[in-house]
Amino acid sequence: MEVEAFLLCDCATDQQGKLNMLGAFDRLYARKMPAIHPACAVAVRLRFSKHEEGEHTMKINFIDADGNPAGPVLERDFSVKVPGNDDSCIRNIILNIQGLRLNTPGEYRFDFAIDGQQQACLPLKVIEVQQES
Repeated sequence: MEVEAFLLCDCATDQQGKLNMLGAFDRLYARKMPAIHPACAVAVRLRFSKHEEGEHTMKINFIDADGNPAGPVLERDFSVKVPGNDDSCIRNIILNIQGLRLNTPGEYRFDFAIDGQQQACLPLKVIEVQQES
């Protein structure tokens, strides 16, 4: 299995296997804490080879700099079947997040695992900015 894309973005859609992403980012600026980011999406594009067909479990955790849960957890079972004579297939996974609460400035991350094995890490830095007078 290969992670072809793992991004935090403003929005994402999957249209018949085509992954559409808008506004990828890795930092947020907030005027006050806690901050609420109204809407975003975690988009993942995976490629599986023929020998990886079968049942799999995917998990995405959102954690803070200390490794504590800081938000949504997505866990899902899915099946992979490579069609016909193809040697691989893709799976797009989108986690839409509404009202992401960020309690403090600092480092956060989304951890992505397949079948209990860490595959990728997506950092998010939250920066508190001073309001202009």
